[in-house]
Amino acid sequence: MINFNGTLFPRDKELLTANNRGLKFGDALFETLRCVNGTLFFWEDHYFRLMASMRILRMEIPMSFTLEYLEEEIKKTIAANDLESGAARVRLTVFRNGGGLYTPATNEVSFVIETSALESPFYLVNESPYEVELFKDFYVNKDMLSNLKTTNKALHVVASVFAKENGYANCLLVNTEKQVVEAINGNLFVVNGKQIKTAPLSDGCLDGIIRKKVMEIIASSEELELLEASISPFELQKADELFITNSIQGIQPITKYRKKEFGCEVAKSLVGKLNAKARLTQTS
Repeated sequence: MINFNGTLFPRDKELLTANNRGLKFGDALFETLRCVNGTLFFWEDHYFRLMASMRILRMEIPMSFTLEYLEEEIKKTIAANDLESGAARVRLTVFRNGGGLYTPATNEVSFVIETSALESPFYLVNESPYEVELFKDFYVNKDMLSNLKTTNKALHVVASVFAKENGYANCLLVNTEKQVVEAINGNLFVVNGKQIKTAPLSDGCLDGIIRKKVMEIIASSEELELLEASISPFELQKADELFITNSIQGIQPITKYRKKEFGCEVAKSLVGKLNAKARLTQTS
């Protein structure tokens, strides 16, 4: 079952028309998050990111779009798919309603909620081979729109095709100044000794929720040092570890980039603390 504007429909129900602005112009936003035993991980962070993004795109935020209302609609969809007692992936998509060309006929919005089962209720470190390469055919722009989780992801799709065709697990994306900003599906962290570095939002990376949580963990640690600064491609092969963060996987270690192979000791230590943070959302 999927949830369209508060009403549940079978997953194969045709709901969207050819006039849909998300389809025609990429005029949509989405949030992807974990739900475990009925608890939405970091839901407040996802909600406030969505609201801020809607304001930036000048979408009209309905009065009904409260934190509590959207949480209730997500949980209703989870229950309709019998996923209340396990781990589930949730995607909430908000798109501007149809009409108009580049200039919308309205700024009113609709939403769709989709869910699917996940194997583990916890974030786990996957130590399987995970090789990446730079994707340099197209570049991420250094602006605020690149920070938003929109459906306008042509660059990420083409990079995914490149990765599949060449046998890579993922690709690292660079901006117009040839700085490494993120992976296809998450933020990048570079480990050198006790220093952990990630690209600043001003370089064009996604304003990721797990990026934010991992940065909080590092900043509060007495053993680790957080550095938010531009990443040069030349730094990658000199690093001790590389890892990617996103809301579904949590922390994904990179095991190989070109001729350099990496461990994942820091990633392992961080994923335990990330799970602890997630558990706090279940008890608060």
